[in-house]
Amino acid sequence: MPDKRKRVAIIDYGMGNLFSVKNACEHVGLNALITSSAHNILSADAVILPGVGAFGVAIETLQRLDLIKVLIDLAASRKPLFGICLGMQLLMTESLEFGRHAGLGLIPGTVVRFEAPIGIQGALKVPQVCWNRMLKTDGDNDPWAGSLLEGLSNGVFLYFVHSYYVRLEEREIGIAVTKYGDIEFCSALKHDNIFACQSHPERSGPQGLRIYHNFAAALNRI
Repeated sequence: MPDKRKRVAIIDYGMGNLFSVKNACEHVGLNALITSSAHNILSADAVILPGVGAFGVAIETLQRLDLIKVLIDLAASRKPLFGICLGMQLLMTESLEFGRHAGLGLIPGTVVRFEAPIGIQGALKVPQVCWNRMLKTDGDNDPWAGSLLEGLSNGVFLYFVHSYYVRLEEREIGIAVTKYGDIEFCSALKHDNIFACQSHPERSGPQGLRIYHNFAAALNRI
């Protein structure tokens, strides 16, 4: 029997907990493939760009694998693109991590470092490695409606591991914020066919899996 499950390409550029992402996808009924093949990426029904590590190294690796144009073409094709952690940051115009590096330029914004975050009991450690809340952005309408966060409670706890965060030029693209001490940052965004989050939903228990369930449901409606 042919496999009728929606096909998801998880981009392999050597940076990220790829198998955790694959397991989460398969748990919600998706046919997930870890790949660095342009053909596999462009022929998939949707693409996940995960990542953990340094921005500059990630961009250099994507360039070496000839995947920069592939990702730009993919975004233009209107297929769903899901960025996770470093994958969210790579969507930006540029990053200031260990110098200045051009990003994919799919979302106008800059990746910046946590600078001396202060909590109730004093200075906080960088990187942020903890469970933290995601809060809805302000607005007349529910910013999570129709996104992969739909159905999650405002203030849901998800797992974060990062030293840098995105600073959007167009704040309306951001649909969730998180506070690390006295610093509030964008922790999820939605723009056309692109969704991205700074947390790791594949490491965030049932609430994180809800994001993958929403991802699968959205693909099955296409």
